[in-house]
Amino acid sequence: MQTQKKIKDLRQILRTARSQGKSIALVPTMGNLHEGHLQLIRQARDRYDFIVCSIFVNPLQFGENEDLDAYPRTLEADRESLRSENCDCLFLPTIKEIYGNGLEQQTSIQVPGLTEKFCGNSRPGHFEGVATVVTKLFNIVQPDAAFFGLKDYQQFLVIRKLTKDLALDIAIHGIETHREKSGLAMSSRNNYLSQEQREQAAGLYRCLQSCAKKIEQGNIEFQQLEQAAKKELQKASLEPDYLQICDADTLQAASTETRHIAILGAVFIGKSRLIDNIRFQLS
Repeated sequence: MQTQKKIKDLRQILRTARSQGKSIALVPTMGNLHEGHLQLIRQARDRYDFIVCSIFVNPLQFGENEDLDAYPRTLEADRESLRSENCDCLFLPTIKEIYGNGLEQQTSIQVPGLTEKFCGNSRPGHFEGVATVVTKLFNIVQPDAAFFGLKDYQQFLVIRKLTKDLALDIAIHGIETHREKSGLAMSSRNNYLSQEQREQAAGLYRCLQSCAKKIEQGNIEFQQLEQAAKKELQKASLEPDYLQICDADTLQAASTETRHIAILGAVFIGKSRLIDNIRFQLS
């Protein structure tokens, strides 16, 4: 596996791969790789010839009081994991390499319609930072495809929309959430949790499952279900940030006509904020 820190060096490698007729896939990450990330690499490896994984803790998507400095960084373990999955290239840029003119002077990308609520409301500027760095990575790598985990479902829809809106010729693949045995969605921020908190945090997924089951059984009193689910979370010592039953394609509140449903949830536990979702189709 090659490691490149400079855009110009990465582009030279990619020019060579393309000249050999190889298809290219990108897996953007912020590092601290877990099994969920590695599943993205495996899916990319199964479908494409040359795999680039980027590790970049993007300051533009962190708010003033968020965990940028504390965000877990495990570079050597990440390198070993990527080697074991036969990743072809690790792109490891510095902040200066990505934002050479500084964050204040950076051209930014906004994606209206999907970013105003949920994580966008709780973390102002977050999705602008995500959209900007992903667009930059797309322009740097110019991949045939990119892979993202569906745990961050709102983020996935934002990236899919910006790709379409900007007419980028990139296939966007969403890969199902990888979970711990308890059902807790794998996340780098799980490292902040004690074992007891991990067990408590699994209550978020159980709550989503319970809510989905009630809908599938015919209960379409969505607002009542949301309120009941929030109370269930609080009983599990999880403080809800949001929990809403949505149209899975638009993230608008679900109606009786909605067939493709997503239930999105975010909770606070200790110093951590965790997100999860469940999606299903009604007949």
